[in-house]
Amino acid sequence: MKKIIAVLLLFTFKAHAQKLTLEEAINIALKNSFDIQLAKNNVAVNDALNSYGVAGGLPVVTGTASDLEQLSSLNQRFVGGDTARTVKANAAPSNSLNVGVNANFVLYNGMRIVSTKKRLEQLESQSEQLLNAQVQIAIANVMSKYYDIVRQQEYSQTIDSSIAISKLRLEILQTRMDVGLANNADVFQAQIDLNTLLQAKESQELTVSIAKTELLRVLTLKADSTINVDDSIKVGELMKLEAILDNLSTNPDIIAANQQIEINELIERETAALRYPTLSVNAGYTYGRTQNAAGQLLLNQRYGPQAGINLSIPIYNGNAFKRQQRVAEINTQSATVQKDALVNDYVNSAVKQYQTYITTLQQLEKEEENYRITQALIDLVLKRFELRVATILELREAQQSFEETSYRLTNLRFAAKSAEIELKRLSNKLSF
Repeated sequence: MKKIIAVLLLFTFKAHAQKLTLEEAINIALKNSFDIQLAKNNVAVNDALNSYGVAGGLPVVTGTASDLEQLSSLNQRFVGGDTARTVKANAAPSNSLNVGVNANFVLYNGMRIVSTKKRLEQLESQSEQLLNAQVQIAIANVMSKYYDIVRQQEYSQTIDSSIAISKLRLEILQTRMDVGLANNADVFQAQIDLNTLLQAKESQELTVSIAKTELLRVLTLKADSTINVDDSIKVGELMKLEAILDNLSTNPDIIAANQQIEINELIERETAALRYPTLSVNAGYTYGRTQNAAGQLLLNQRYGPQAGINLSIPIYNGNAFKRQQRVAEINTQSATVQKDALVNDYVNSAVKQYQTYITTLQQLEKEEENYRITQALIDLVLKRFELRVATILELREAQQSFEETSYRLTNLRFAAKSAEIELKRLSNKLSF
């Protein structure tokens, strides 16, 4: 009988189904996840912005060029020796050409450039942490969906085992009825029980299919793809709450929250720097040429280098800079509160998950023993039933105990694994 049950416990799939391991599923998710792709784009954007040029620490070089052609009517009178001379012209053309290159470099602006560059660095680092957090979330989602398929398949295996028992019970009763040792009522009841299990198996197969479709959604694959998951739920080594709480500081969400505080503090410095003088130097080269067909000045041409120093001192702007600095300080306080709230939520979540984790492991150990006992019990009662020592009621009760224990064992394994996954995600230890 044990051999029959063992054979039926093997869950089979169609020959064309693709076998999918957990590692393959995670790799597919990391490659296809839209959220991860967006997070990567944010990293690329902040990497591109993290430069001294964006911060304003490099010279700004501009080139200008203009060429103006115009027609003018002139009526000029000016002194020329002893007599006045008059110049008149209608639609006289004139051309003005100006070309120049100018460079401006900030020498001092209250250390605003330094603060801006540090803020850009923090933004790039923060986006990398947020990408890491999204990767951890994606891995956790895949693992949860993957092991949910395993759980549903184990439910199906339990039904298969129970079907095998019911078929054997029906065969024994039919054999007895053929020799006049059983009545129709027992056979009918056995057939009803078997039909009920067959219907349950069909419903469970649908549940398995839905679980696979949900995994395909997380993997961003076609919903009609066919996959074969052949695995079991195994809980890793026992984790310690102290180690989990100590590692919460390495969680990318908490690191990103700390970085947001630093970013807001740098914004404070940038805003405060607006109230300081700005000293800059500029240099350039210009060329200008003006040519007139008529008038007093027929040609004017100038060219050459230029250099200068600019000093800008803010005196009064309605206290706008001061108010902006106050807003920046409030935003820093808000970021600190948000970080503290996040840490508090993560600590509470870790403690609750660990309580679930430990309690489930304790129950799991007992339930595994119960499962072994129910297997031995169903095997014993079946043999006794074949020898007409055990009644149908005893067999049904043993079968029901086997089913309930198997379901509980599967649920406990899944609950323990789910808690383990979440604890590792919170402590940034989730891997595959």
